[in-house]
Amino acid sequence: MLKVFVYGTLKPGERNYPYYCGSQVIDRLEAYTPGYLYALSLGYPALTPGAGKVRGFLLTFVSTAALNRLDQLEDYHPQRDRHQNEYQRQLLTVYATSGRPLGEAWGYLMLPEKVRELGGVFLPSGWWTENR
Repeated sequence: MLKVFVYGTLKPGERNYPYYCGSQVIDRLEAYTPGYLYALSLGYPALTPGAGKVRGFLLTFVSTAALNRLDQLEDYHPQRDRHQNEYQRQLLTVYATSGRPLGEAWGYLMLPEKVRELGGVFLPSGWWTENR
C-alpha cells in the first residue's frame, strides 16, 4: 500500500482526483501536515516547509505503482537536479484533524524560491480549493 498526503488538485472533489486517484484509493482521511500553503497563478497550490498547518487528505492507494503517475503529474523526477523539478517528493509527517499522529506519507513540496518565481499568494487558512 501507498500513503500520500494531498492538498490541491488531487483532493477528493478536485479536478485530478478522478483520473489519478479515484479507483486506486482504498481509504481517505482529512488530515494536515506542517507547512505553508500558497495559491499559484497557474491554478493550483504549493506547499513549503513551515510551522503552519496545511490541510488536505491522507490517501491510501492499493499499490505503490500510483506513485509513478503522481510523479509525472507533479513534474518530479528523482534523478533530476531538485531545481529542475517543479515539486519535490518527500516523506511528510501527517496528523488527523484531532492532532493524533498518523505517521508518514509521501507529499509534494515546492522550493520557496520556485513559489516566489510563480507568484505564490500565501493562504493563511492552510486550505486550497478550485471551487472558491
